[in-house]
Amino acid sequence: MPLLRSWVESANAPDTDFPLNNLPYGVFSTPDLDGRRMGVAIGDHILDLFALSETGVLRLTEDGPDPFREDSWNAFMALGPETWADLRAMLTEALSEDAPDRAQSALRPALVPGWSVDLHMPFRVSEYTDFYSGRHHAENVGRIFRPDGDPLSANWLSMPIGYNGRASSVVVSGTPVRRPLGQLPTRELPVFGASKRFDFELEFGAIVGQPSDGMISLKRAGEMIFGYVLLNDWSARDIQRWEAQPLGPFQAKATATTISPWIVTAAALAPFRCPPPERSRDLLPYLDAKGDSAYDIDLSVTLAPDGADETVICRSNTKYLYYNSAQQLTHHTTSGCPMRVGDLLGSGTISGPEKHQRAALLELSWGGKEPIPLDTGDTRAFLEDGDTVTLRGAARGDGYRIGFGDCAGQVLPAPDV
Repeated sequence: MPLLRSWVESANAPDTDFPLNNLPYGVFSTPDLDGRRMGVAIGDHILDLFALSETGVLRLTEDGPDPFREDSWNAFMALGPETWADLRAMLTEALSEDAPDRAQSALRPALVPGWSVDLHMPFRVSEYTDFYSGRHHAENVGRIFRPDGDPLSANWLSMPIGYNGRASSVVVSGTPVRRPLGQLPTRELPVFGASKRFDFELEFGAIVGQPSDGMISLKRAGEMIFGYVLLNDWSARDIQRWEAQPLGPFQAKATATTISPWIVTAAALAPFRCPPPERSRDLLPYLDAKGDSAYDIDLSVTLAPDGADETVICRSNTKYLYYNSAQQLTHHTTSGCPMRVGDLLGSGTISGPEKHQRAALLELSWGGKEPIPLDTGDTRAFLEDGDTVTLRGAARGDGYRIGFGDCAGQVLPAPDV
């Protein structure tokens, strides 16, 4: 698909994350406006949907509460896929360079400069589930901790592995993350203190926009996914090593999960479907996705010591995920587990086959044994206080890109004990 040109000139720039082809959804505020408002990114501006609703320019339903007077996208998501498509079509037409003058005049007063706003959580997280669907990451971790064994567990190639995380600690990009406290293993009894092996994980987050009750099909799962964000699943490796015997992650993953501020819709990413990784064995029929079921989205991670320039330490791609979000969602419902509007699914760490594509410091430094160099002259085995980690991602089209905005967080020192 070629670039869709807009009368908002900055949306036509080849380096913008937010061309007319994208139209991602977020929540913003400014000192001059009352409260938090729902908005759509277009070039270097944000279209204020509350303002359009208040003036009667934007109206999707005649009955019921107005979803654009909320401070999150949950109420709009609940209206369903037909309404999602209606809004996208309406905005695409009104922002197109061919839009009539009266449409442009109606929207111009609702454009807010993007550099003047604060961005907030774009939706209320109902529940959070983190999966483990990056094969290269899973194999690397297996080789680090089980060098003499099979790097993959026996079940990994048959189903998406995951755990239920903490919705309460999901935060938006720019929110500082405090180094966690916990029990740390020693040769004898554990000690209590600050994690010394704090880490990031480069992930892709899917947002469930429709509820379910009982098992759903892959087709239905795909229809239920409203959109996607970049996701950093911060991880305390030393706390995790001690507590994950015999169960899975608990406090090691509960500190924070950072997401990018813009929800990129499934519709915007549809042109970037690609084949999934080759299967090592057949999946059971309920998980057997046909055709182009993966996404081709370039990803990167930078690390910047406090007050210093950033270094790119990872480049990867979502196409390396062994299981996609629809497969994860379908498997999640097999037990009868209900899904709710605003559920968040983390993909798992998205590493590629090459060393520079390893998407966590655990892999990049091979368990801390091989610290990586930064452009500043520093090295890192794990994160230090003051470090800022920034995830970025974009699908690349013909003369344009579909981006997510930065997903960033700075590590603050642990609290005093």
